[in-house]
Amino acid sequence: MAKAKIAPSMLSSDFANLASEAQRMVDSGADWLHMDIMDGHFVPNLTIGAPVIESLRKHTKAYLDCHLMVTNPLDYVEPLGKAGASGFTFHVEVTKDNWQELVQQIKHRGMRPGVALKPGTPVEEVYPLVEGDNPVEMVLVMTVEPGFGGQKFMPEMMEKVRALRENYPSLDIEVDGGLGPSTIDVAALAGANCIVAGSSIFGTPEPAAVISLLRKSVTGVQVQLGGEH
Repeated sequence: MAKAKIAPSMLSSDFANLASEAQRMVDSGADWLHMDIMDGHFVPNLTIGAPVIESLRKHTKAYLDCHLMVTNPLDYVEPLGKAGASGFTFHVEVTKDNWQELVQQIKHRGMRPGVALKPGTPVEEVYPLVEGDNPVEMVLVMTVEPGFGGQKFMPEMMEKVRALRENYPSLDIEVDGGLGPSTIDVAALAGANCIVAGSSIFGTPEPAAVISLLRKSVTGVQVQLGGEH
């Protein structure tokens, strides 16, 4: 069974105090820190790159879960590997022709490969990447259009999560976009175990309580489903 992992989205943090914000999240019980890397091309927004990951790595041992919303992910593998990224999740929409090479390079650089899909992309497009000889180790189902924080959760994306969980019982399935106390249960019930949450964690005075609630929802569903088998 895929372990529950809660990943605060650092896009919602105070970027001027990134190191202390990262520590605050780890102290609050975060399993991973989710880093949104956008190139201003694949998505309209421009955020951070390898220099920021490298700077943050000097201040934390946390798992840096990097989500690459970029047109040419292959160009980022070497710099992010050197910078100390832990996970490297690329988009299926831009890697249909070279994903095998990309996965190989990511693993060669010591990072964990994942693949993400936008809301309009059919879930079947990631199946070959999960089933290949050199597979990805996580699928990220976007529950908002990628590019900006603070958007509303799209519950219809849970069909993708359900399909993935039915096909791949032990796969890490991540959801990102609009996750919080009001939406976690539907995501957990669908089978998501890696939860990215930005506004709902950073926008509360008690981030540890929200992280704990998100984790309890995922583990509670897993216990319940485990008891039914």
